[in-house]
Amino acid sequence: MIKMASFSKATLTKGSDSVIDFCCSPCQEHNIDQLAEFYCNNCLKFYCAKSKCINLHGELFGKHVTYGRKDPSKWPVAKEVEDFLQKCDLHEDKRLELYCDDHSQLCCPNCVLLNHR
Repeated sequence: MIKMASFSKATLTKGSDSVIDFCCSPCQEHNIDQLAEFYCNNCLKFYCAKSKCINLHGELFGKHVTYGRKDPSKWPVAKEVEDFLQKCDLHEDKRLELYCDDHSQLCCPNCVLLNHR
């Protein structure tokens, strides 16, 4: 099961070629692109360590379990990755929505009409 977080967004850091795969949710609400270091599965939000966001989260929600970057399997899939995985190779503007039992293949609606009747 793929879980999506509301703030999984990749950004380019200003003046840099680096990509922030997950931004700190509270910082992003203040228009600051800060790399997230922690993820809370209860809140479905990301937190940085530099702006003390994770500390404030811990004070407010002491029973929430947060996961650092050393536990990537506990983090959600980035929206860009999910979009890439769900895009049809033949029809790039279509998403894979259906499954063809005969071909054991995921298909977009166009592929179903053309190749998987």
